[in-house]
Amino acid sequence: MTSDLSRLLPATLPPGRLVGGEDGPEPLLWISDAPAPAGLWQQLHHAHPQSGLWPLLLVPLGDGADCRPWLSGELFPAYASDPTLYDPDALLRRWWQQLGGADEDAPEGPLDAEDAAELRDALAPFGPAWPGSAPAAAVPGGAPGIEARGLADVLLSVRDARLGLVRAGSGAEALAACGWSGPLNHEDDTAKIAAVLADWERRFGAQVVQVGFDTLELSVAVPPDTLVEALPLAAEHTAFCPDLVFQGTGTLTAYAERLVASHQWSFWWD
Repeated sequence: MTSDLSRLLPATLPPGRLVGGEDGPEPLLWISDAPAPAGLWQQLHHAHPQSGLWPLLLVPLGDGADCRPWLSGELFPAYASDPTLYDPDALLRRWWQQLGGADEDAPEGPLDAEDAAELRDALAPFGPAWPGSAPAAAVPGGAPGIEARGLADVLLSVRDARLGLVRAGSGAEALAACGWSGPLNHEDDTAKIAAVLADWERRFGAQVVQVGFDTLELSVAVPPDTLVEALPLAAEHTAFCPDLVFQGTGTLTAYAERLVASHQWSFWWD
């Protein structure tokens, strides 16, 4: 039987293949056999409202022929629930509380005094209580698409990436639909990750452009203009992806400085 995905694929695509996951043969995505040709991601992104296919730049782990996770069977759509079931602010609050062991489901108990002091320094000016989500920006119509297509140009100028297509309403939905599990060590239900990404798309015009084994690259239509505006957003990012601070900048404030006027958000999970 021909899958719904295969029926939707444009006839002008370069050579590629349909890929299923560990849970069964039903295709989850289409992936090109060679690096994405210049300009094609942008064309497919522009056509998404009509095609229903969200384009992704897919970066493999290492240089192996299995192109992990895209061709190695490491896609698990059954592990993802429904992104619409979740309140993004509640998810971020819980992840923030887990940083200090305040959540009852945190993997470790309360911190000792020395670790608690280090955590306070890292998360300053905020404390263990969730500071709340950053205010939504006024996103101009058309700006998210312009920024996404511009970032795709930049990313492809730095390194090759394969072209992927997923039947989904947005890049956030595409991650759950294809069974990507990059943040597994932080959150094992990609639908919760997708729920937060969808909220960032609504509030800041952020869109998923590139996906790696455990990395994400997002374009941003309306970034914060000042450090004051960036700080609560940095708290959201830290809750979403703690490695940004705890294995990266060292402090939330230092990370927030990177967000000011930046139209690209990068995430990675250890």
